[in-house]
Amino acid sequence: MKLAFKIQYKGTNYSGFQSQKNANSIQDELIRAFKGISVDNVQMNYSGRTDKGVHALGQVFDVVVSQDRSDMQWINGLNSNLPNDISVVDLDKVNDSFHSRFDAIDRTYSYLIFNSPSRNVLLDDFYYWEQAELDIKRMNEESKCLIGKHDFTSFRSLSCGSNNPERNIKKIEINKLGNIIEIKITANAFLQNMVRIIVGTLLEIGKYQIKIPLKEILESKDRNNAGTTVNPRGLIFLGPSYENITKLKPEKSPLI
Repeated sequence: MKLAFKIQYKGTNYSGFQSQKNANSIQDELIRAFKGISVDNVQMNYSGRTDKGVHALGQVFDVVVSQDRSDMQWINGLNSNLPNDISVVDLDKVNDSFHSRFDAIDRTYSYLIFNSPSRNVLLDDFYYWEQAELDIKRMNEESKCLIGKHDFTSFRSLSCGSNNPERNIKKIEINKLGNIIEIKITANAFLQNMVRIIVGTLLEIGKYQIKIPLKEILESKDRNNAGTTVNPRGLIFLGPSYENITKLKPEKSPLI
C-alpha cells in the first residue's frame, strides 16, 4: 500500500529536505519517525527538494507500507516521533504508480518580505528584511515577462545540475499587506535557487538598482545580469498540485 503524506516544517535548523552526509535534514527526521512506529527501510519520494533554511507548508512525500492503520494513527504516530518544527498534517492513499515528484502538475512557492526601515526581530526566521522603499507597481509590471515557458538560465545557480534550463511559470503574484510583501510563483518545476534569484532581481528592480528591463535579463541567459540570490529564510514551499488528489493540494498563501 502506498501512502502520500503532506507535511509542514520550519527549515531554519535543517540542511534541506533531502538526506545529506554530515548534515541533518527533514528526510532524516522522517525516517527516524517511521522507525519509531516500527516502519523500517523506508523508500521515500518527495515533491520538491527544498534547500537549507527553506520552509514548507505543503511538502508531499510518498512511501510504501505494509501496516494497516487509520489516517490519524499514522499522523499522530509520526508526529509523536518528530521534533516540534516538523508536522504531518494530512495523508491520502494513492495508486502504487504514484510518484510525488513526477506526478506533480506544478509547484507553488511564496517569498515573504518585511519592508520597513526598522527590523522586526520576531519575524527573522520567516521574512526577508528590506529597508528600502519599493516600487511594487514596477515590480508587478516587469514580472509579467517571466510568465510562460522560457529558458531561465539567468535565474539559476551557477552550480545547478539540471540539463534543461526551460521551465514554465504559470503565475506570478506580488501582493502587499501593510509592511508585508509576498511574491508567489507557480511553475511546472524550478531550477536551483530560481525563486530566490527572481525575488532578488525584482527587489533590485523595485529599488531602481537594475536599469535594464527584466525581459532583457531573461533573454540574455546570463546569470551575471540578474540580481542577488536572497536569503532562504523568506521562502516557503506551499506545495504541489496533482490531478484528482484534493487532500494534497497546495496550502493557501501565508498572507491570507
